[in-house]
Amino acid sequence: MTIIDSIIEDKRVWTTLITNTKYLTGLLALDYTLKKVGSKYPLVALYTATLSEEGHKALDARNIPKLKIQYLLPVRNKDYSNDPRFYDCWSKLQPFSLYQFEKVVQLDSDMIVLQNMDELFDVELNDTDRAFAASHACVCNPYKYDHYPKDWIKKNCAFTDYYNKLENISDPVYGPIPSKNPLELCNGGLQVVKPSKVLYDKIVKALADKELDYAFADQSLLSDVFKSKWIGLSYIYNYLKTLRIIHDNLEFEKVKNIHYILTPKPWDISPIDRDNYKDDTDTFRYWWDVNDERLEAESQLGINDQF
Repeated sequence: MTIIDSIIEDKRVWTTLITNTKYLTGLLALDYTLKKVGSKYPLVALYTATLSEEGHKALDARNIPKLKIQYLLPVRNKDYSNDPRFYDCWSKLQPFSLYQFEKVVQLDSDMIVLQNMDELFDVELNDTDRAFAASHACVCNPYKYDHYPKDWIKKNCAFTDYYNKLENISDPVYGPIPSKNPLELCNGGLQVVKPSKVLYDKIVKALADKELDYAFADQSLLSDVFKSKWIGLSYIYNYLKTLRIIHDNLEFEKVKNIHYILTPKPWDISPIDRDNYKDDTDTFRYWWDVNDERLEAESQLGINDQF
């Protein structure tokens, strides 16, 4: 099969990284929900050379545009055996190099969109003090992982006493200012990016640093290289599933995008096991419902590839 990149005329696009078929079901659910909520912008699958022919066929069957990118890795080979997902995460920095686009919103493929959030493309960015926009990382370490930093505790979390940290509580787009939070860490699951050679060169320079030692890959790099120079977004755009159990003061009815961080992923639970699965976050049902809807809609179109 000859693999050909899609012709993409849009100047504003959602993007998501796909390196293998492990996350393909998540990507398809994400694409379905973006279309379901009426987004004006397409989701572009950023694929690497590691994506199989089977993966390409699944994307093509659903007319999901795709664009090949280089697999990014730092010069220093850090051991992420505790969190193997981070080996792929560096490539999520590639949207900064997609100069053919005016604005890119990078999404993790373990997300589903509940409400239209096209307004993210209107966030103003520049090469100096507004390098990108993202929601904050939750640093509460709810599952008490030993390999997480010792300062990842609730008092250092941007979501603790969240509403008192907002500069303008009437503006639903923005969250706390990063420089006013102890750790200033973003979550890399959603990034609003204005592609820029100036910014991308800084990223490449950091990746070439042999002393680089970032515990959380791309999001650690972004938080460090652009310290105090990124824009904090509201939790509603990157609602980590664990927020439901640690920060239940956050208004879930306003959430526009759920992020299924950590494992297992919703698609790891088979339909016959759902009733017995104990979901302490009470978020999996949203993914299951919309993915069942997707599969039914695709079946009506003759698409039955089991993804």
